[in-house]
Amino acid sequence: MINFHQVHKAYRVSGQDIPALQPSDLQIARGEVFGIIGHSGAGKSTLLRLINRLEQPSGGRIEIDGEDVTALDANGLRRFRQQVGMIFQHFNLLSSKTVADNVALPLKLAGELPRSAINARVTELLARVGLQDHANKYPAQLSGGQKQRVGIARALATEPKILLCDEATSALDPQTTASVLQLLAEINRELNLTIVLITHEMDVIRRVCDRVAVMDAGMIVESGPVAEVFLHPQHATTKRFVQEAEQIDENEQRDDFAHVAGRILRLTFQGEATYAPLLGTVARETGVDYSILAGRIDRIKNTPYGQLTLALTGGDLDAALARFEAADVHLEVLR
Repeated sequence: MINFHQVHKAYRVSGQDIPALQPSDLQIARGEVFGIIGHSGAGKSTLLRLINRLEQPSGGRIEIDGEDVTALDANGLRRFRQQVGMIFQHFNLLSSKTVADNVALPLKLAGELPRSAINARVTELLARVGLQDHANKYPAQLSGGQKQRVGIARALATEPKILLCDEATSALDPQTTASVLQLLAEINRELNLTIVLITHEMDVIRRVCDRVAVMDAGMIVESGPVAEVFLHPQHATTKRFVQEAEQIDENEQRDDFAHVAGRILRLTFQGEATYAPLLGTVARETGVDYSILAGRIDRIKNTPYGQLTLALTGGDLDAALARFEAADVHLEVLR
C-alpha cells in the first residue's frame, strides 16, 4: 500500500542542509496497523508527514497504492489527500464550530456532497466513535478523549484508504489511551483501513500494531512484526524502548543474578505455548531444579506471550536445554 524508495528529507537552516530522514526504504501492507517508534527528534513525524506530502521529500520516490505521489501536481495532490485522513496529537479542532461542524468540514471543503448527505455521514461517524449525543457541543465542552474521538471521526469523513496518527494518544491518560486504541483497532478491523501511527511509547505499539519500525537519528534501525521486535530486540534503541516499557534494568538484573547458582536461561513463549506446563514436564523428565528469577505474561495485540528468566541446577542440564529447544519456545542462554 505504501512504498518508500530511498526517500530522504533535509531542512535548510542558515545555509546548511540538516538531515531529518536518511535515505530509507519502507513497505507498509494494505490493511495493517504499522507503528513507527522513536524518541523526540528521531525523524518519525517527518516520515509520517511525507506520506501525505505535508513535507516534500528531498529525494527518493513514494508510491501509494501503486501511484507515484512525489510526481503529483497540485490538483493531483488535492485528490490524493482526500484518500488520507490524519489524527493530530493536540486534536486541532476548530473551537468556534460544533462537534458536528468539525466532522463535516472535510466534506464541505471537498464540495462533492449535498448538505443532506453530509449530515447523514456526520451522524454515522459520530455514532461510530460513540459521540452521537455530543453533536451540538463545542470542543471546550469535551474531555481530551472525546476531542480525540472527534478528530478520528473527522479523519474518516472522506472515507480514506489510509489513516495517519501523529502521537494520537500522548496527550491522554492511560485509561483514555486504551479506549482510543481499542477504537482504532475496531476501525482497522471493520474498514480494512491501513493505519500508520507514530509514538514514543512501546506499550502503544504492543497493544495495536501488526508491524513496527524503530527510528533513531533519522534512520530506520530495526523493523519487523511487533512480536519479533518486542520480544527479541536487536538494536540498542529498541532494547531501551522494551526495557522502559517493561521497567527492566538489565544492569540491576546482572547484579541480582551474580550470586545465583546454575545455568541461567531466558525462555520466550508465544500463543498457546504460553500456557503449556513445560517447566514441570522438563523438571520431571531431566531431574533439574529451577528457580524463576524474573517473568512476565501479557499480550501483543491479540497474541499471548510470556518470558521467564530461570536458574537451572542439578539433574541433566544438557537434556533440559535440548528439551526446551525442541518445544515451541525461544531459548537464550544468559549464563
